[in-house]
Amino acid sequence: MKISIIGAGSVRFAQQLVGDIAQTEKLSKDNTYVYLMDINEKRLDASYILAKKYVEELDSPINIVKANDMDEAIEDADFIINTAYPYDPRYHEDGFQKWEIITRIGEKHGYYRGIDSQELNMVSTYTYLLASYPDIKLALEIAKKTEEKAPRTYLMQTANPVFEITQAVARWTRVKIVGFCHGVAGVYEVFTRLGLDSREVDWQVAGVNHGIWLNRFRYKGENAYPLLDKWIREKASDWKPKSPWDMQMSPAAIDMYKFYGMLPIGDTVRNGTWKYHYNLETKKKWFGEFGGIDNEVERPRYHEQLRNAGKRLIELAEEVQKNPRIMLTQVLPEIFKKGETSGEQHIPFINAIVNNEKTRLFLNVENKGAIKDFPEDIVMELPVVVDGEGIRREKVEPDLTERIKKFYLWPRILRMEWNLEAFISKDKRVLEEILIRDHRTKSYEQVVKVLDEILKLPFNEEIKKYYEI
Repeated sequence: MKISIIGAGSVRFAQQLVGDIAQTEKLSKDNTYVYLMDINEKRLDASYILAKKYVEELDSPINIVKANDMDEAIEDADFIINTAYPYDPRYHEDGFQKWEIITRIGEKHGYYRGIDSQELNMVSTYTYLLASYPDIKLALEIAKKTEEKAPRTYLMQTANPVFEITQAVARWTRVKIVGFCHGVAGVYEVFTRLGLDSREVDWQVAGVNHGIWLNRFRYKGENAYPLLDKWIREKASDWKPKSPWDMQMSPAAIDMYKFYGMLPIGDTVRNGTWKYHYNLETKKKWFGEFGGIDNEVERPRYHEQLRNAGKRLIELAEEVQKNPRIMLTQVLPEIFKKGETSGEQHIPFINAIVNNEKTRLFLNVENKGAIKDFPEDIVMELPVVVDGEGIRREKVEPDLTERIKKFYLWPRILRMEWNLEAFISKDKRVLEEILIRDHRTKSYEQVVKVLDEILKLPFNEEIKKYYEI
């Protein structure tokens, strides 16, 4: 079996996947080949060195292969995990640097947190210039190569924006694409806060990526929402975040629950309306002392943490080359886990398909009737059962509330469609129309000025030409 990770220069994430494969008994075999591919040679080399050492420490016989190019990685692969983001070493150190520059320009023109901070899509580092041209372009290139060189494979979309990319590839290619996200894990924070045994909870979540809702919530056979209501009355006022990422039981989440009728899960809490995001003071009111992660203090700090962590992993790879006796599982056990897996859904999915092991997951696939009132071909995040026969959607029951559908999902789906329309039409006016609908916009001239300044940036030269055709 050949599993390819495209974008393996995301060193930490690649190691998590490698560790999961090596610690899944039925996949950890000497005929399992894991191909690592990235255009950033320095990061790829580090990922390869660390992965080789990691599987050795786990006493796994799987083979780690460094792919020289995308064709080699894709050729006859059984599973392709796409975690790649567009990278150009001429113009930026990393993807965050571009986003930070664009955000500063946006704020100069009156767009707090940048033009990509949009209603119901506040996770703004996952879009680029209102439409995700570079990300969709790269994903389609990978998908078209997959059509040619591995037509029966599953393309496992991990790089964001998962919603837009999975929809584009599903709509414009014949590839079997599935979108992956770990936001669903937010339900376990709910269970923990309420003191519930997760084994006794019957639950479902459904919606779109970064827009999912706890539609089914039963504990020991009874409706568990009254338990949440009791927690809100008695304990919600004492809630404090443990970190900028801790938002699942925040005042924003509770307020959304009261309006929509079901609890938002994971990143959905970040992706509410402007009610929760007008400024840092507002964010702190709804998300606690940190103001969540999507603000001018915590987001830059997080980017710096990621940069430092990446540098540390590259340095560690160099140290391992000099001293093979270094034990990764002892030096960085939070990354190089032994005796436990990462919690990501990718490898359980592969194991379910390959070894016909029935597994329940939450994946981004075409709706096909799972959620009523939405088109069959819209990609939605759904509860599914996976085994050797493929993917079977659970019926979403009880149905999502009318408010979730009308006030959240349909508007978010429209934003996805605007994004794809900008990409496919190559019409700059689509970008203008998206921004005109933003409540921060005071005039058409404001829209023209901010877009022109952003498009004139050196690293946006290709995008500028694309929208001038």
